[in-house]
Amino acid sequence: MSTVSTEQVMVVKTQLFHDCGYFQGFCSDTGKYLETLLDSANTQYLPRGDMEEDPSFKQLIPYCIFKFVDEAGATHVFQYTRGKGGGETRLRAKKSVGIGGHISTLDAHDDSPYELGMQRELEEEIVIGTEFTQTLVGLINDDENEVGKVHLGIVHLFEVQKPKISANEADISDAGFLPVAELMADLDSYETWSRICLESLFG
Repeated sequence: MSTVSTEQVMVVKTQLFHDCGYFQGFCSDTGKYLETLLDSANTQYLPRGDMEEDPSFKQLIPYCIFKFVDEAGATHVFQYTRGKGGGETRLRAKKSVGIGGHISTLDAHDDSPYELGMQRELEEEIVIGTEFTQTLVGLINDDENEVGKVHLGIVHLFEVQKPKISANEADISDAGFLPVAELMADLDSYETWSRICLESLFG
């Protein structure tokens, strides 16, 4: 049995998200949502395989974007191509600017399972070789495709002092920082969440 089918991931009921205030796309008003959505009274851990097909639940996903500003003042963003072995088959071979993944029962023992899960996902996927500051900047909801209907993204912007981020797993390929202008000129190659974030944060 595959890891995806047996993994238990953090979810909330989609109706709870709607009760907080439905939106499509990007929302910067994180305070309106996160206290409720991350409250342990409202989260559950359910089989990921089932949740990928059940839009009555939203899987909560930290989506971490890395930004570097060079000496000339030009903004660069870390990007990569998803490999063929990634857990979400519907996103394979797509370009992305987001690092992160599911919060699972591996993290449930902690007082802050979301924060622990985000840190675990970052350590699994990349190596950070520079100092940085991190800011919670928004949420992504995209109900216009099958992947988006069952996920809710929580967007964290990491501002790094040096462009020293590298891939830590084989499913992250062609990774590196590119100028925002170059990314914006190639939006169609990126997964939907990345397009939403690039347009909302850097457009």
